Amino acid sequence: MTEDEKNIQAAIDEQEQTGTSYIREDAPVIKIVATILRYAVDGRASDVHIEPMEKKIKVRFRVDGILHTSLMLPKKTHRAIVARVKVLASMRLDERRKPQDGRFSATISGRKIDFRVSTFPTYFGEKIVMRILDREKGFVPMTELGLSERNLQLMRQAISKPHGLILISGPTGSGKSTTLYSILSELDRETKNILSLEDPIEYHVEGVNQSQVRPEIGYTFANGLRTTLRQDPDIIMVGEIRDGETARLAVQAALTGHLVLSTIHTNSAIGVVPRLVDMGVDPYLIAPTLVLSVAQRLVRRLCPNAAVKRPLTEAEYVMMEREFADLPPQFRPQIPTEVYEAQPTPDCPTGMRGRLAVFELLPTGSEFEKAILENPSEENIRRIARAHGMLTMKEDAVLKAFSGEIPFSEMEKLGGQLLAEVVKFDNDENGNLENNMQP
Repeated sequence: MTEDEKNIQAAIDEQEQTGTSYIREDAPVIKIVATILRYAVDGRASDVHIEPMEKKIKVRFRVDGILHTSLMLPKKTHRAIVARVKVLASMRLDERRKPQDGRFSATISGRKIDFRVSTFPTYFGEKIVMRILDREKGFVPMTELGLSERNLQLMRQAISKPHGLILISGPTGSGKSTTLYSILSELDRETKNILSLEDPIEYHVEGVNQSQVRPEIGYTFANGLRTTLRQDPDIIMVGEIRDGETARLAVQAALTGHLVLSTIHTNSAIGVVPRLVDMGVDPYLIAPTLVLSVAQRLVRRLCPNAAVKRPLTEAEYVMMEREFADLPPQFRPQIPTEVYEAQPTPDCPTGMRGRLAVFELLPTGSEFEKAILENPSEENIRRIARAHGMLTMKEDAVLKAFSGEIPFSEMEKLGGQLLAEVVKFDNDENGNLENNMQP
């Protein structure tokens, strides 16, 4: 039993001895919640799940994208824990029938940590999920996102343009916000007027005028975008393009001399153009405004001392050759005879620690503009993109596996995930990308 688990057990014992009420902010409950949060932060968790079951409470931490059960608590502590978290997040204590959202900050181990809280009513009581946002980690520099040298150059060329539209796609939890904040940190915030519309504001960026949208009072991304255009902006960051109205306004803003950054739900960078067309944006408006579309996913890194080499099997070698077969010869990578896999060590039980993104970048040009105007289908855009050397997310993962940044098995897992997303979308009669892109 770890020290944190011992502290939690001691607090539970104290609570049982004192017979505390679930509404009062009594010391045992405060200790339990504080210890859970410290345990999560010290364990590098990104999310904390507190889930009521029939006879127990399950506490799970998401570390490097994977959920692990960390604690099992007595069911009698559930209402007290929920009440404590609601008090911290300024939520209504008497509302248990519908979801609530809130946030709070705390100093843990000398670090200022923000927590984004969501409650969800279930059969056995309210479930709590807390997203952990560590201010002191700051922004990930663009050089550490996982961009290859070529993709980093393409990204910097795009954000240096005076106007245009840059869209980043991917499911929830794929690192889109991290990429947007990295871009904001590289922009000239001294001589440019930069405004952002976010839901929610995850990190505060010095020199950027950040605004929290509130759909419940009519302050949506679309309404906010209209307002920002009257604020003399140079660069506008829109948290997400969710509907046709926001898409059309973003394109109009890019047409009128602004650089617009945003996210959109598609399966790939190539799918951004058809998605915009589906949302009601005319192709003749997309062609001159879209300067870069990006798709990304997160994969787990190898621990530095936990990587072992193994020979690439003949079947795997043939598979790799087929993967890059439609690329022009000058863009095809050399396939090695050995790849890296994770080997657990005492310091790194899984052989993997941390995550990095794999990317798919599609910059536009005259040939792309012509394709968008004449035939904006995924097949046509893919053909032109491949002729210009665009690598897919899976291929970017393959190169990272070749170089020992990620294990080869993680690349194979990503390929299966991407295929599943495409199948889900193809089987959805409504073509609802937002539903399909949930992890």
